[in-house]
Amino acid sequence: MPYDSVPFYDLSDNETGCCPQFHAENWDGLELNFNDKLFVLARTHAVFHVPVDMGRVFQRVQEHLEAADAFDPSDFMVLSKDLGAWTSEHYFAAAKEVPGEEMVRLTGTYVTKVFDGPYSQAKQWYDEMKALAAKRGKRDGEVFFYYTTCPKCAEHYGHNYVVGFAEV
Repeated sequence: MPYDSVPFYDLSDNETGCCPQFHAENWDGLELNFNDKLFVLARTHAVFHVPVDMGRVFQRVQEHLEAADAFDPSDFMVLSKDLGAWTSEHYFAAAKEVPGEEMVRLTGTYVTKVFDGPYSQAKQWYDEMKALAAKRGKRDGEVFFYYTTCPKCAEHYGHNYVVGFAEV
C-alpha cells in the first residue's frame, strides 16, 4: 500500500532522554511516494566510513529545523547515504525551508525494509536494498538508510534498527 508520509515519530515514547523508542513494525515493507518532498541536506566527514562529526552536524541541523518551525514529528526521518570512505550525506525531512541550510527535494517511490544488527552489516543491507530495487525494475535506484537511534540508545533498547529505503 503506498503512503505519502512516514509513520508518526512518537517523541514521548522515550526512556533515555535521547532517542525515542523505534517501532519497527510500523516501518517495514512500506511503499512511500515522495513528490518534491523537502529535506535539509547536510554532509558529514568520516575516516574509513566511521563518522567523525555526525553529532555536531546533526545537532546544528536539528536546532535550525526547530528554530525555523520546520520540524514535524508526524513526518520526520533522516535518510543517510554513504558517498565513500570519507563523506556521507544526510537528508533531514523538513516541513518548510530552513534558513542557513541547503534544501533539496526528492521525488520518487521508495520501498522500506527494517534491519536489526550491528553497523558492520551495512554493506550486506545495501546489497539487499539494491537487489530489492532491481527486482522491482530499478537497478540504478538510490538507496538510503534511516539510522533510528544512536549507538547508546540502541544498546539501551536492545535493538539497532536501521530502515533501508530503495528507490523503485
